[in-house]
Amino acid sequence: MSNPAHHARADGHYSVLVVGGGQAGLSVSYYLKQAGIDHLVVEKNTVTHTWRQQRWDAFCLVTPNWQCALPGYPYQGDDPHGFMRKDEIIDYLDGFIAHVDAPVIEHAEVKRVKQRDDGVYTIVTTQGEFTADQVVVASGGYHTPIVPRLAERLPASIVQLQSSAYRNPQVLPEGAVMVVGTGQSGAQIAEDLHLAGRKVVLAVGEAPRCARFYRGRDVVDWLADMQYYDMPVEKHPLREGVRDNTNHYVTGRDGGRDIDLRKFAAEGMELYGRLDDLRDGQFHFAPTLAANLDAADDTYNRINASIDGFIEKHGIDAPAGEVYEPVWRPVEERTTLDLHASGISAIVWCIGFTPDFSWLDAPVFNGRGYPAHTRGITPIDGLYFVGLPWLHTWGSGRFSGVARDAEFVVQAIREKMCERASVRAAVAA
Repeated sequence: MSNPAHHARADGHYSVLVVGGGQAGLSVSYYLKQAGIDHLVVEKNTVTHTWRQQRWDAFCLVTPNWQCALPGYPYQGDDPHGFMRKDEIIDYLDGFIAHVDAPVIEHAEVKRVKQRDDGVYTIVTTQGEFTADQVVVASGGYHTPIVPRLAERLPASIVQLQSSAYRNPQVLPEGAVMVVGTGQSGAQIAEDLHLAGRKVVLAVGEAPRCARFYRGRDVVDWLADMQYYDMPVEKHPLREGVRDNTNHYVTGRDGGRDIDLRKFAAEGMELYGRLDDLRDGQFHFAPTLAANLDAADDTYNRINASIDGFIEKHGIDAPAGEVYEPVWRPVEERTTLDLHASGISAIVWCIGFTPDFSWLDAPVFNGRGYPAHTRGITPIDGLYFVGLPWLHTWGSGRFSGVARDAEFVVQAIREKMCERASVRAAVAA
């Protein structure tokens, strides 16, 4: 998949070194090749590893196929408004990998990146040391799974998985399954288990939700027409705070549909609020279920109302819309659950990841480990980021927007190279 014929330069030096061989790193390589800039991509595992090894069997895109717009390789299939399944996503990525033909070294975990006094970067990896004039970090922002300390107190008989390790209901032991978290992964995994007839106990978080289709079209199509996906982070009402937002839950499964946790509850799924603790064999939940469900529905209706306004403003002929009304409400907030009596045999943790850039020795990180940057350009000379959520727009961490970010960063790299060349010429004169 990567270029097996590529061998590192004898002196190990490159104009640019790209850390990460996912869609972001390969997109950067695409534009670097177009610009004729020598570079190396180093990948800890194998290129696009995450899509192959950290997705469940029934995984599919939650955005329509037409939004797959990796550089020079837009979606060419016959179902632009469908949602690629896992095997189709991998096929698409395989085509992109061949298209880019990036100079990649795989199984090269980066241990340290540090800028020397002369401005050159030293990169230490498990496949040797390299140097580079500039470095692009394209390893994403989802590195370390979040698992609460209470997990340590669960009996060894309880199977525990993080969302990236979940594959299908059949591999879990018989019994009820607790899913903790309701972002995209949590909501979809809960649905996967529910459709398979498994008893599901769901700890509902604060994630918002949105409709799949509204007034005759996919909501993504409406939002694209409304130019939401072109909004830069500095113009978003939350500014940089939007980077901390949990993604709206919805699914592209079976052609796409809403995920309505209330409907699942009416069908027998047990819903609770935020999981807070485990004491004396009892799970303890915060009394947040009703509020979290209401907040998710408020977001759902607010997005639809914005579409209503757009339709009215532009005089668009579209089917009538309607406000979502809850199909189920909790009679009471249940705040405890007996572990033994519940029959829970497995827990799937779906409460996200934290970034881990501990290998990058550069003073660019805030207290939460997130790098300071403007559209991927950091205050450190020659250091860039690509592929982070909301790096510039909603699509920055997705197939839809990473090309624009990669092209912008490569242009900055070119300008830096020209600037340095001019300085060297002036000194030589």
